[in-house]
Amino acid sequence: MKLSVIIVNYNVRYYVEQCVNSVERATRNIDTEIFIVDNDSRDHSVHYLHNRLKDRVEIIESSYNLGFARANNMAIRQSDGDYILLLNPDTIVGENSIKTVLDFMESHPKAGGVGVKMHNSNGSLAKESRRAIPTPFVSLLKMLGLSTRYYMSRLSWDEPGQIEIISGAFCMVRREVVDTIGGLDKDFFMYGEDIDFSYRILKAGYENWYVPANILHYKGESTQKTSYRYVHVFYQAMIKFFRKHYGHLSFLITIPIKLAIYLRAFLALLTMEYVHLHKKLGLTFNEGFSTIFCFVGSSGMLGECKKIARRKGLEASFCKSLDDIQPCDVLVYDTEMFSYEEIIKHANKHAGSFNIGTYSRRNHILITPTEVIVGS
Repeated sequence: MKLSVIIVNYNVRYYVEQCVNSVERATRNIDTEIFIVDNDSRDHSVHYLHNRLKDRVEIIESSYNLGFARANNMAIRQSDGDYILLLNPDTIVGENSIKTVLDFMESHPKAGGVGVKMHNSNGSLAKESRRAIPTPFVSLLKMLGLSTRYYMSRLSWDEPGQIEIISGAFCMVRREVVDTIGGLDKDFFMYGEDIDFSYRILKAGYENWYVPANILHYKGESTQKTSYRYVHVFYQAMIKFFRKHYGHLSFLITIPIKLAIYLRAFLALLTMEYVHLHKKLGLTFNEGFSTIFCFVGSSGMLGECKKIARRKGLEASFCKSLDDIQPCDVLVYDTEMFSYEEIIKHANKHAGSFNIGTYSRRNHILITPTEVIVGS
């Protein structure tokens, strides 16, 4: 087996299905197995995915929400691939991306792990694609708003380059790396495990690389980033990483960093309280009411989407060509007419002009960065 792809799901069944569809397109000529680990979802994900992806994937049903690290480790133990790809459920993989990464790793034997060029939901490049180890000095710079070093901003986006931290949204590693350093650290429930894993890869003598292969990342659709729990889990993960790898340093160095992390967490909570108060007072309007859609695709796709637009009362335009698209908040692409690679590149060319939506006639589902609409 050449490749094992592992996707952890928690209440995002439609995004997972789209992710699997993109992986299958990207691995047509690669000996691949796909695992979905369901973390005790409450949205009937297991039943849906069994019905939709029967005989195409291996589904592992956890009776508890194990967190990201434990769930991945569960599938890693069952996998057989020479390479392992950890992939977020809210991602879309370009058709050329997986082969590009595998070819790179085959020609660079010291490459223990590889990350890729991630695109945000509006087509812009995600700076999290390349990161440095958050040493005390780098962390302090980032806390002060000086993030050039942390995001390795001087690296080219269009050429491979050595990096330090690989995003857990798309992290391909060699089997021998996992055999050497072990799986993800189970003490990280969510967030920070990719930083810890990447750091351990480097400490074992391997290299981490960035390769300009395209994916779209909806950025945490499976988590509620406006919740208090998110703030708690995220910043506790940062503290765990710091204690694990830099706890031996003098308290004169560690105390300021820890205080800075707690300060950032406190400010994040204050910001959320401010937003919630505005909503309670009716001072913030629901942006969804003003969302303008543009659908582009085949006649069949446009016909189905017109029915959805009428049923949901959407303000929308309909085009048969990318040359004819109208100004909009969400551009919905026909995934049977356009490849995922084409979608990502087109959106990047118009980065910031609209958010990316997709519609598949295979399952009659419209997916945007913020919502899912099931067609008739």
